[in-house]
Amino acid sequence: MKIVAICGAGIGSSGILKVNAERVLARLGLEADVTAAHLSSLSTDAADAQVILTSAEFVDAIGPTNADVIVIENYFDTAELARKLEESLG
Repeated sequence: MKIVAICGAGIGSSGILKVNAERVLARLGLEADVTAAHLSSLSTDAADAQVILTSAEFVDAIGPTNADVIVIENYFDTAELARKLEESLG
């Protein structure tokens, strides 16, 4: 499974989201390749992603995708991240 964390630059908030997603996935016993990316590389980095993690401000810029787009309100809230990943991944 491929999960891509998206932000504007691909180095700050997406990096934080990537690390927290990896921690949550480990706690849930799930394996995934999690990467951090920026909006301009979205078409290549997220082309085969099953899940895209991002904030509400970037949802419209993502455009059409086959991935499940999960909006995260607080990148530091691992409980929110765990709940939303569990809902998405079933």
